[in-house]
Amino acid sequence: MTELLLGLLLFLGVHSVRIMADDWRSQSITRWGKGAWMVLYSVASLAGLLLVVWGFSAARMHAVYLWHPPMAMRHIAALLTLLAFVLFVAAYVPRNAIKARLHHPMVLGVKLWALAHLLANGNLAHGVLFGSFLLWAVLSFKAARGRDKALAIVYPAGTVGGTALTVVLGALAWAVFAFWAHGAWIGVRPLG
Repeated sequence: MTELLLGLLLFLGVHSVRIMADDWRSQSITRWGKGAWMVLYSVASLAGLLLVVWGFSAARMHAVYLWHPPMAMRHIAALLTLLAFVLFVAAYVPRNAIKARLHHPMVLGVKLWALAHLLANGNLAHGVLFGSFLLWAVLSFKAARGRDKALAIVYPAGTVGGTALTVVLGALAWAVFAFWAHGAWIGVRPLG
């Protein structure tokens, strides 16, 4: 569990700089240059992610159960993760109505993804991992909306084509992950 906690501190800590120290981040980018900042950010993020994966794998082997979720939670989790994948894609497809309306769909997708996994899994390792991501996403979304308001950011209106493409790509990505990649990469087949 120690490796998981250290990994979460590093990974989410790096991703929390804009939440906690946005001015320091801007000054650092100005001082070091955007390229150097991105390299440091990427290396720290990757190190944190590797620690999270290693720590979570070890913690799962010695599961401490907090509760036993009913089977219905798996179905609810599948629906929530489908919506999360659509939100993830909405962050990148230009001119879609989802991003135009929600402004930060990636962070909202992380919220749904984390909540889905908390509902469907009742052990301590899942609670620590996904609870941490959920808390981070709540704080990140609040900070991002505050920055938008302070800077009077206006998001471009979405189009039917951009929105349809977002939904189709999100659903396809979810299907690949739910029916194949989750089992192949994580060792758990959520829908089979």
